[in-house]
Amino acid sequence: MIAHRFAALMAALLLARRGVDVTLLEMHKDFDRDFRGDTVHASTLEVLDQIGLAEPLHALPHAKMRSITLHTPKRVLSLVNFGRLRTRFPYVMIMPQADFLGFLTQRAAAYPNFHLRMNAQVVDVLRDGERTIGVRFMQEGDAHELYAPLTVACDGRFSRMRKILQLEAPAQAPPMDVAWLRLPRHADDGYEEGVFYIGNGRMLVMFNRPDTWQIGYVLPKGDFSAVKSLGMEAFRKSITDLAPWLGDRPKTIEQWHDVHLLSVKSDRLIRWHYPGLLLIGDAAHVMSPVFGVGINYAIADAVELVNAATETLLRGDAPESALAEVQQLRERPTRIIQQMQAAVQERIVKRALDGKEFDLPPIAKLVLRTPLLRDIPARVIASGLSPVRLAVV
Repeated sequence: MIAHRFAALMAALLLARRGVDVTLLEMHKDFDRDFRGDTVHASTLEVLDQIGLAEPLHALPHAKMRSITLHTPKRVLSLVNFGRLRTRFPYVMIMPQADFLGFLTQRAAAYPNFHLRMNAQVVDVLRDGERTIGVRFMQEGDAHELYAPLTVACDGRFSRMRKILQLEAPAQAPPMDVAWLRLPRHADDGYEEGVFYIGNGRMLVMFNRPDTWQIGYVLPKGDFSAVKSLGMEAFRKSITDLAPWLGDRPKTIEQWHDVHLLSVKSDRLIRWHYPGLLLIGDAAHVMSPVFGVGINYAIADAVELVNAATETLLRGDAPESALAEVQQLRERPTRIIQQMQAAVQERIVKRALDGKEFDLPPIAKLVLRTPLLRDIPARVIASGLSPVRLAVV
């Protein structure tokens, strides 16, 4: 039994195609959530390619991010070039979350042992002694019980399962806020890159969706109310001050309702597994948006779950040793990437927002100008620190 989103759908699809009976509970009525992760990295595309789904996914509308640059008032720096990586997919695919989730759902639905229940809200776990044997959930006002040898919680950064189980996770990075918005993208804009703009104590993150620019306006924690107090016109101007080529496009931001504030945090559970229960994705480790790797780390968790537990699940069992193997394989790369994210937030993002003239830290400059080191950021973003593959296709 799987609950919720990217890791859930990937695990459900991969398990169902191996013959495991899977029920996915989705708390919402649809998958259409705005300003959620839209990046699909090479590591995920390579797993999909193993099962013949990378090509049909590329047939859907998408954009490609082939590089990442940094613009300051004094210079333009190339931070990441995915084109030098040894992969069939030397880019980050940008695809609306709803489209990617819909694609995975459609492919999973081809297997008769895949079951999807929308608008299903988990309210409690079912136990036999210390072992989780399923969940109790509400759907259309009615209570239901679902029994399974394995319950997998992957219900995101606001995990209800964490609350039900009363699990606390130590923070891994200082919090910050990102105000997300979209602006029109013109056919002649031409960028196939992610862009960071830094200046005037402000930081913008931009990447190209198929028909719009998605922009993250990065703020110190709690500063959005001060930005709003200056008025919408000042907010629009602060965007064009950093990216003048946008012209009058910020005028399409008509009201604050068009700006979506995301409170950013990063944490990681000490223990991800219990008898009959496994937490993966953001339910186990909430990722900072730095590097944009949250979706792909969640999917990597799902792949390792499939590798570790499929054979026992086919026999109707889920020994905790298999669940412990998932954490053992995924905890170290997750811990390291979170440490890297925290370092970037502290040494680059914080410096960008302090209002002083911005310059990269010396270690970052060294990495960028050293041929043997310059592609490390691209590899980390594209494939993670520990690339995963399906053990059985």
